[in-house]
Amino acid sequence: MEIERLADVFVEVADTLVADFDLIEFLHLVARHAADISGGAAAGLVLSDHVGNLHHVGASSEDARTLELYQVQNAEGPCLDAFRYRRPVVVLDLAEEVERWPMFAPHAIAAGMSSVFAFPMRLRDRVIGALNVFQTERQEIREAEVRLLQALADVATISLIQERAVSRAEVLTEQLQVALNSRIVIEQAKGAVARTFSVSVDEAFEMLRGHARTSRRRLTDVAHEVVTSPSGPALLRPG
Repeated sequence: MEIERLADVFVEVADTLVADFDLIEFLHLVARHAADISGGAAAGLVLSDHVGNLHHVGASSEDARTLELYQVQNAEGPCLDAFRYRRPVVVLDLAEEVERWPMFAPHAIAAGMSSVFAFPMRLRDRVIGALNVFQTERQEIREAEVRLLQALADVATISLIQERAVSRAEVLTEQLQVALNSRIVIEQAKGAVARTFSVSVDEAFEMLRGHARTSRRRLTDVAHEVVTSPSGPALLRPG
């Protein structure tokens, strides 16, 4: 990725950190940029709650969301290892890791993925989650790309923690709960929009994001209105 584009990525991430920033939009932005930086097919994030359980909170696509959920539900996979061992996990060929991840590796391969890279979301001695990037083709990843992706994960971590400039565990727990509650509403809205307009779930999500940006509203608020309003998904119709 050229220097100018890379600079734009970090500037855009920093620009989201305004007062009352949209947490779900921020996590989606980080996942999307992680996929772009690596040239990956998909990227996703998981965050830990106060007792160390991981939860899916953001993804660049529906494929990434499904793979993240599968890891969490089956308690194995690259994100969990990056979180547990506090270091990046680089796997160039998932077919060679079936013994390591007997459930996740075959599932990811069946979903069309060949390589996977995971990075701990960490600040000094604290790890609050992990960032995962999936590739559909087996390819090498340069050391510079590993450093960049880890830097993106670190920036995301700092952003989440410093949003209130406090490092108390209850702040992280509250942020995670907000993210989880928001994701539930957004998933419901995505499904409703997809059914109404006969589009894919990914396209439905982009429709929601587009409406939120155009109307200068939080993504979660738009999703809640779509789910609860009598007009439902029709709210997204132009004009």
